[in-house]
Amino acid sequence: MDIKTATALRRLRLISAPEAVSFLILLLCSVLKRTTDFNAVPVMGAAHGVLFILYVIFWADAWNRTKWSGRTAAFYFVLSVLPTGGFFAERKLRREAESAVIAARARKEGIVNA
Repeated sequence: MDIKTATALRRLRLISAPEAVSFLILLLCSVLKRTTDFNAVPVMGAAHGVLFILYVIFWADAWNRTKWSGRTAAFYFVLSVLPTGGFFAERKLRREAESAVIAARARKEGIVNA
């Protein structure tokens, strides 16, 4: 895995958890708006919108660089629209990055020809 691919995966991984948190907070603000006088939906909606757009941009970049199958790319996109999906995406991307680092070290040391 080259450095640009690793960077694309890292960016996607790092934005996925904050995007999920903002989604959950937005849902909470929506409930509070309907049940109380508290209305933070415009602020949280904008924050979540920015994070979601960043997630989609980083997702597209990662898909382009990693050459994921359509199924894998769709999986990561679907996780972005689920309220807690970003947490699962972050965990899976972290494991994928760790596996890539292990494989790169093994290739560098001549252990495998992968």
